[in-house]
Order: sequence, then structure tokens, then C-alpha cells
Amino acid sequence: MKKAGSHKPSYQLTERLVLHVLLNQIPLPSEGLALLTLAPLGSHGSFAGNKYEVDRAFPCCALGKKMAYHKVKADLRTSGHSQYLDSDDLQATALDLEWDMEKELEEPSFDQFQTDNAEHQNLGHSETLDLHLDSIQPATSPKGRFQRLQEESDCVTHYTRSAPKNNHCNFCYLLKILCIATTLFIFGIIIGYYAHMNCPSDASPSGTNNPQLYQDILKTIKAEDIKKSFRNLLQVYDSEDDMEISKKIKSHWIALGLEDTQFINYSVLLDCPGPSPGTITVSSTGQCFYPDGQPCREEARRGQSQDLFYSYAAYSAKGTLQADVIDVSYGTMDDLKRITKLKNTTNQIALLKLGKLPLLYKISLLEKAGFGGALLYIDPCDAPESAVLSSEPFMVTLNPGGDPSTPGYPSHDESFRQSRPNLTSLLVQPISASLATVLISSPKLRMDKDVCRPLELPHNEKRTVSLQVQTVTKFKTVSNVVGYLRGLTSPDRYIIVGSNHHAGHSYNGQEWASSTAVITAFIEALMLRVKKGWRPERTVVFCSWGGTPWGKIGSYEWGEDFAKILQKNAVAYVSIHSPIRGNSTLYPVASPSLQQLVLEKNKFNCVRRAQCPGANVSSVQIQGDAEYFVNHLGVPTVQFAYEDIKALEGPSFLSEAIFPKHATKIEELDPSFNLHEVITKLSGEVILQIANDPVLPFNALDIALGVQNSLKDNEPSVPNLLALASKLRDSAELFQSDEMRPANDPKERVPSRVRMLNDILQDLEKNFLVQRVPPGFYRNILYHLDEKTSQFSILKEAWEQCIPETSNETLQEALSTVLNSINSAHTFFKTGLDVFESVLLEKN
Repeated sequence: MKKAGSHKPSYQLTERLVLHVLLNQIPLPSEGLALLTLAPLGSHGSFAGNKYEVDRAFPCCALGKKMAYHKVKADLRTSGHSQYLDSDDLQATALDLEWDMEKELEEPSFDQFQTDNAEHQNLGHSETLDLHLDSIQPATSPKGRFQRLQEESDCVTHYTRSAPKNNHCNFCYLLKILCIATTLFIFGIIIGYYAHMNCPSDASPSGTNNPQLYQDILKTIKAEDIKKSFRNLLQVYDSEDDMEISKKIKSHWIALGLEDTQFINYSVLLDCPGPSPGTITVSSTGQCFYPDGQPCREEARRGQSQDLFYSYAAYSAKGTLQADVIDVSYGTMDDLKRITKLKNTTNQIALLKLGKLPLLYKISLLEKAGFGGALLYIDPCDAPESAVLSSEPFMVTLNPGGDPSTPGYPSHDESFRQSRPNLTSLLVQPISASLATVLISSPKLRMDKDVCRPLELPHNEKRTVSLQVQTVTKFKTVSNVVGYLRGLTSPDRYIIVGSNHHAGHSYNGQEWASSTAVITAFIEALMLRVKKGWRPERTVVFCSWGGTPWGKIGSYEWGEDFAKILQKNAVAYVSIHSPIRGNSTLYPVASPSLQQLVLEKNKFNCVRRAQCPGANVSSVQIQGDAEYFVNHLGVPTVQFAYEDIKALEGPSFLSEAIFPKHATKIEELDPSFNLHEVITKLSGEVILQIANDPVLPFNALDIALGVQNSLKDNEPSVPNLLALASKLRDSAELFQSDEMRPANDPKERVPSRVRMLNDILQDLEKNFLVQRVPPGFYRNILYHLDEKTSQFSILKEAWEQCIPETSNETLQEALSTVLNSINSAHTFFKTGLDVFESVLLEKN
């Protein structure tokens, strides 16, 4: 008997060969059939009998009728033969089977089969194996060796050669599932992140031009709320000290949630009424009149209350002057040239109508002509409501702007103060139209077939009067209320929204209340949205100015105080000054760069309200606190107001007269306050768009077109100016197409280029600021004197002066000024385009 240990390598090979025999249906010699019923690997269980191994090798057949291999051997059927074979005999049989199989295994399909160095198995437990010989049935094979019983037709179909590698395949399958799940998880996180970034929230994201958001904000503005606010403000307007009203405005804005609302106070020099009103005494009759035309009696003075004292010209010369009255009509250059040829005007008193030209300009002409005084009045034929204004006294100011004691710099406590009790050498006194009629000796207005004939003093008649002006200059505190709504992405860019508040007595009383009610209504609507998490991109600064009737003092001082910051960072100024002056037509005024935006909003308002006022947008000089921002900073400006059509058709600059109005006047013009609501929404929509658009909604091309139009109707045709204006237009068109249009496309928008573009747009009008202009004219020459004049104001004025002369230095200086402004704007465009091109080349 052979030792079991010596046969382990060969026996291990036998196990693997048997498996291949079974799996590949290789025919075996009859001597090796006994091996199929053995279980030689006792404890490790590779073989546990024939039935078990066949079931494992062919799992698809194990559930039905099984495939079997039957041994045909006669000696096993002999009775009394032991059912258990000796272990040594079994091993010998296995070795013989291995040797006999070598020849049959030499087939091409088994060339790759190699014996491995697997661990040798112990055969110690093979002696007690039961072969169950009764279950072996004889069979025949086509080769005389085996008979394969294939009872299940799909057994081979289900079987694969890789079955022994099931564990490895399962591991790969699980690994694939894990990888796919991980990938999907990562993609889910990425998609969720960008979906969260792009999905709009209830607060509506900032930084987008969202018209629907604007409408959601503006729809909360109601006429009833504006009316209520207006009436509340009028309850405290009788106070002489404007601090009470300033405190009320400040506390209201703080209650609405406006951030960093504060007082900014300045101690300024004001010219106030004296102990008695001014008087005009007719020398020929000795009759004394107050400015309203009433005789100088104590009862008349008491009956007029304080209104009589406030009929004066602020910063006029003080004293008494007796002289002849000379009618100079509107005091234009032509009027004065005609008068000076006929009469001696030295130290005489001019009878001057308001309108057509700025009052300061006409006063300067009177000074040059040698006049010593002036009586100002509004011709009833020019006034929209002659019957009302004919007997009303009014106030004017001769202050071009700011504190007269600190010209050009802010009025701080430590500032140097100049002694300037009066700003003109003339004694100036406003009078009513009824008093002017008395001086002219015309008992009533002459009406021919419903045609009003203007008041006029005959040239051959002489009137001598004694004019007494008594006013007092003193230092008082002027308060501004300023509140901030900080921007989200550009907090250093400011959109300034300004109105004015009450500054003593009843003058401008209803107008300031109307303005304040409008700006407060918009603040309230805006803060409701801010409380939901929304913010504008740029900072909005809300201002209520003090000292407006004396020459826009509050706004001038604040502007001078923050001039360095505003010159760089102020984007636009939206004026809410006297929004209801009439009720017949909408009257918008805007810088050339903002006219397109205003037209769009006006058309939208027409569609929304189903009626269109047909208003045109113009760039003309406007009254109110916008003057400093237009005239000294070159900031694009817009103002909406309702006006009387007759006032627009009549002479301009009548608004320089400040009339005392009763509290019911505004409510008579707009009893339902629907006009107030329209002004609030139009102004608010412009504010929102300027504050939020990534690219400022300024039209550079409109500025170039405005320049060309201002030169077309010039009396002196200057070809070099027209040629330069054409170049400016070409540069503006190129800038508009190459830079502004791509920047307005979100796909092509580059933040750094947008910032550079906005800087150019907001500084463009600064090129048209000039240093020297006639008194009362805007330094920003893009603004005309009125709607009837399309020429540059300084050119028109210079041309009128040089008409009788063949050459005039004033005209040449004006032409040079305009030429330099146009050339500066052209260079500004060209430099901007060059910078953009250089940046683009560097990036490429």
C-alpha cells in the first residue's frame, strides 16, 4: 500500500482534472469512473459525494432532473462485496486514472491548464465513505465509456465557464454600483448647488433689472396715504423755526426703517424781513403803498398779517432811493439798448417784469446800465391765474446759491465769514400787479376782444417815487435731513433724491409739504421691500433740504461739504421740487443722457393710465435744489411735475417768484391726490432703474445729438464747431454700439468692463461744465434757458451783445468755451474706447 503523503500533489491534480472532465464532458477510461463517487477532501469538503459535486457544478440542473454519470463495472455487482473501499486502494486507483488520462487530456483546449501550488489536502477521513453502489445503474456511451443523461434541455444554456469566478464577479458588480451611486450623489450636490444659486427667492434677488419687482414696490403707493401725510405735515408748518418740521421728518423716516437718518446743520447768513415792510411813495401825490398795493395804514398792515413782511427781495441793498421810474419791460439786452438810447438810466428805478430770462442776469444788466433800484412785478397777461396773482405780494432771492458769507466752501463754525449783507447794489422790491397798474396810471387791464394787453408805462410820461427797503441779515441754522439706503454691490455710488422742507412763514408752505409727502411715500414703499431682504445695487440717499427760498442754501452747503466724494461717486439726482404746479399736463425735465429713460417711463405711464399727456422731455434750467448737482457737479438730473399749460406757453422763469399760498391750494389742484401718486411712481421707477441696472441707463448718443441740435440754429454759423460736433456724434455712436450694447447683454457682461463703462457714463456731462457764465445761467451748457430756445445759452447771450459790433471778445470767448467742451467730450469718448480696447487685447 502506498503512503498517502506521497500522492498528495498528484491527487490534487486529480481533483482539478475531475472538475474539468465533468465540466467539459471529456470521456474517461472505465478505470477512473470510481473516482466520481468519492469525497477525498474530507474536512475541507471540496467533494462530498457524486451527487453533491454534480449539483454544485451544474446548479441549473440541480432543481430538476439531474445529469449523472454511471459506472458500468461487473465486479461491483458481486454479492458480498464490501461497500467501502480501502483508502490505499482508492489512492492507487486515482493514480492509475491520472496516468491513463494523460493521453486523453492532450487536447488543444487544455493546453493552458496548469497544476498550481494549492495547499495539499488531508486524506485521512476518506476511509469511511459510503459509495451507495445501489444507486449506480449501467449505461452505454457512444464511445463505450460514458452515458450523459441530459434530461433538461436548457441546462447547458444556463451554464457558463466563469462560474467558479462568481465571488470575483459579485465584487466587481458591487463596486460598479458603488461608483455609480457615488457619481450620482456628487452630480446631485452640484446640480442642487447651482439650482439654489439661480433660483429666485421670495425676496427677489438684487442685482437684476426686474421690472416686475419695481411694479411690486410701486403698487403699494396709494394716493390716500400721500394725502394723509400731506395734511399731517401742514399741522406744524406755521412754526418760524424749521427745526420742528425737520425733527418730524427725521422721526418719520426712522420709523419707516431708513438707515442712518441724521441732521446736517449749517449756520448761514439769511436776509430776513425788517421791522416794517417795504414801501413805495409816489412823489407827485404823496401816496404811500405797501408792496401789495394797499395804502400805508396800520389797519391795512394788520389785515395782511405776516404776508406783507415777506414781500421782499432777499439780499437786496438796504436804504431809501428817490428817482424816476423807467419801464424796461422784461429787461432783456434789446430792451436796455433801446432804453439807454432814449433816457439817462443812472440811479433811476427800473420797472421790471419777471420772466424770459433769469432774474440775476437782468439785475446784472441793470447794474451795468447804472440803475439804482428796481420794482419787480408779474404782468397779469403772463400769469396763469391773473385774478389771483394780481394782488398777491411775493418774494424773490438774489442769491445765486449757498451761504453768501462762505461762497464756494461749506459753512462750518470755524469757517471764515465774508461780510456780504447784500449781493447787489440795487434796491430791489417786488410789488403786485395791482400796484404796477397804479404806477402806470392804468385803472384796469385793457382787454380787446379777449386779448390781454400787457402793462406798459408810456415813454413820454414821468413817474417819480421814493423806494424804501428794510431787511435784516442774521445768522441762523439751516437743517438738512439726510437718510441712506445702502447699496448691495456698489455702496459707494449714490443716487440722490431731494425735496425741500418748510423754512419759515408760509412761503412755499404747500409746495414743501407736497414734495415731502411724495418722497416719504416712496421711502415707505421701498422699505417694505427692504424688510423682506431686498436691496438696491447702488446707495440711495434721501435728502430734505432747508433754506431753499433764500437760494438753495441747504443743498449747496451739503454739496460743498461733500464735494470731493460727490464729484467721484454721485451717479444721478432726482428732484422732487414743487411736484404740483398745475393739473393740466405732465412736465418732465431731464439731462440729455436721461431723456430716453424718462420718455420710456412716460409712455408706460400713459398706457397704464389709459391717457397720455403728450409731454415732451426737455433739458432746461429748473428751479429748486437740483441746481448745485447740475451746475457744479455735472450730475445727470431728472424732475417730474404737473404744470399748467398756460404757464408753459408763457414766459419762462416766472417760478422765481415765491408766492404765499394757502393750505387749500394744493388740494384744489389735486383733490384726490392722484397726480401726487403718478409723480411718486414715475420718480420711483426712475430711481429704481438707475439704482439697480448693471449698466447705467444713460444714453451717450443723445448728448452728442443734443450738441448738434444746439449748433444748427446758431446765428453765427461756425463750421469748425459743426465739424467737431459731427466727430463727437461718431465717437458716441461707436461707444454706444461697441461698449454699451454688449455690456447690456448678460452673456457678454464682464464686471470690470461694466464698472469702467459706468464711470464713463456718469462723468460724461462734466465735460460740459464751464467756469464763466452770465449770472443766472447754468454752468452746464447742455441745459437751455427754456423750451423755446434750442441754442447754447452762452452763445445766444454773447451773440445778442455783439450784434451792433463787427467783432466782440465776448462772442469769441463763448465760442471758444463751447469748442473746448465739445472737444473735451470727444476726447473723453475716444480715450474710453482706447482703454477698453487695450484691456481686451491684454486679456486675449
